[in-house]
Amino acid sequence: MMIARWSIVAKFGYKQDLIKLMERWVREVGPQIGSTKETTRIVTGSVGALESEVQTEHVVKDLAELNAMWDKLAQIPAHAQWAKEMEPLVVSGTNRWEVFRVIG
Repeated sequence: MMIARWSIVAKFGYKQDLIKLMERWVREVGPQIGSTKETTRIVTGSVGALESEVQTEHVVKDLAELNAMWDKLAQIPAHAQWAKEMEPLVVSGTNRWEVFRVIG
């Protein structure tokens, strides 16, 4: 099992708007690629992390499953629209993926 973590930094004053947009993605776009509320969670910086950072964590079986999800994502018009709505809320260039193996 693996956790694929996508991180982004909200512009000052836009964190709550970004979180709402991420929650909408989990409800509307995620299921189209096999992501569910049970395998996805949204977290944000608190102590020792950027307070403006928002992350989504996706539990996947392996890299092949993650790659298949990404391939599907590229074909979904609602995801492209979501990205356009998200752009003014985030600090450009802060998005990144990290993938972790679950040991226990």
